[in-house]
Amino acid sequence: MPITVPAYGKEAAGRLASMADVTADDGALRRFLHGLPGVDAVGLEARAATLGTRSIKTTAKAYAIDLAISMIDLTTLEGADTPGKVRALCAKGSTPDPTDRTAPKVAAICVYPDMVATAKEALRSSGAPDIHVASVATAFPAGRAALPVKLADTRDAVAAGADEIDMVIDRGAFLSGRYLEVFEEIKAVKEACVRPDGSAAHLKVIFETGELQTYDNVRRVSWLAMLAGADFIKTSTGKVAVNATPPVTLLMLEAVRDFHAATGVQVGVKPAGGIRTTKDALKYLVMVNETLGEPWLTADWFRFGASSLLNDLLMQRQKLSTGRYSGPDYVTVD
Repeated sequence: MPITVPAYGKEAAGRLASMADVTADDGALRRFLHGLPGVDAVGLEARAATLGTRSIKTTAKAYAIDLAISMIDLTTLEGADTPGKVRALCAKGSTPDPTDRTAPKVAAICVYPDMVATAKEALRSSGAPDIHVASVATAFPAGRAALPVKLADTRDAVAAGADEIDMVIDRGAFLSGRYLEVFEEIKAVKEACVRPDGSAAHLKVIFETGELQTYDNVRRVSWLAMLAGADFIKTSTGKVAVNATPPVTLLMLEAVRDFHAATGVQVGVKPAGGIRTTKDALKYLVMVNETLGEPWLTADWFRFGASSLLNDLLMQRQKLSTGRYSGPDYVTVD
């Protein structure tokens, strides 16, 4: 089924509009963000560690593995990407395990803007047009470009057929305290996601949490992005030393929970980078369930940005099915 995010209901839209004074000017936004409760680092890390000890067995594990596969944004973001590599990735996304057609499809294929059209055509040809095509934009991964360049990058990807845009924030502006500048940039990119027919690509906002220095900054930027209209908030580009971690992801899940309680607006979460094993993926699903509940346990609202994860999920899936561990030679190398 196509992945869709419903429009805000009247009540949610009204509650969100009631927070407009928070973003009226730089001073108001600064006061709001710095007025958020400080993060108890010890408590956060202990909670994440405790959730990571939960055990999932037998049929529940099989269900969780299939759920995790269906949440993957299968990604290639290399300078050496070719149309052939993108087509091969699309084929794998649509049929992850050619020996078992019951394996679910992935949520999306994520590529650079110049490969969007190739990915769209490949998915149509493979009979999987319901898999979304996501595209990084806004001078990914550094985000070091003028706003007109970032907007042109976004519009090009949307015009080529991107269903989702993964933008990166200006970390320098955020760390310098120029919060309203970051807010306005997210809003501008959100507007650039709108197509001529009025529909829009979904916007995932990447924080690069490994560069944000403190948990308090992660909480602040989460609220800032959601106030600006992010459909998803995402930890990382996968291009730096420290990417997604359980405590940071838990903190973002809690921010989404609190934002939903305040506004009625549901926002998705995407940890990206460094999630490589089935065991890791199941820990993240437990965090989602315990923090946000079942409504977020779908690809509409939670994603993994972790391409290497798919192979391990497939191997564990095969072991549950056959009782034997096939090993890495039985899955494709991306």
